[in-house]
Amino acid sequence: MSTIKQIGPIRKAWYQWKALRLPWRKRFLVGLDLQGNTYWEFRLVRGDPSAPESRLRRIVQYPRSTHYSEVKVPPSWHQWLRYMRDRPPTLDEQVEDIARQERTKLLAAEADARWEAKPSLIDVPGRERGQPVPPLNTGRTQPQERAARESPTRNEREEVTQQKDDPWKRARSSGPSETWQPEAWNPTPAKKR
Repeated sequence: MSTIKQIGPIRKAWYQWKALRLPWRKRFLVGLDLQGNTYWEFRLVRGDPSAPESRLRRIVQYPRSTHYSEVKVPPSWHQWLRYMRDRPPTLDEQVEDIARQERTKLLAAEADARWEAKPSLIDVPGRERGQPVPPLNTGRTQPQERAARESPTRNEREEVTQQKDDPWKRARSSGPSETWQPEAWNPTPAKKR
């Protein structure tokens, strides 16, 4: 978990001075985030804050040492910058948000592990993830028939195949067969009116 760097007493006093809303100032410090970015509000004109043109603009300033590709604005500060949120987030709120994100990542990893442990329907049983091989006979046959079929010969296998109701045989007899071909369309001539 990232935390804010310790701010020295001189910088802390400077931040407090810049946060004061004095009437002659155009720019005020609002707060900072855990990455060291500072957030500011400023007026385009000095003077009366109730003037319609004096809506406070909001900006973020990055530390000079931060490269542009490494700049990260937290979602709560982003909401504040876009006027979706009136009050800026506090440091405690930002720390709680980081802790919540860490808890969410941990829960997501646990959920992924549980999901991976479940057998998948697309895996072949017995080969992947140590799944048990399902029995071939599902308990429909009697124990005597099971004992007789333990080591069937070739003729016995053919008899068993012929005895069973073959669903493919039924499908072949009721629907189009492999030899079926579509006929050409020969429309009848239309009658003249």
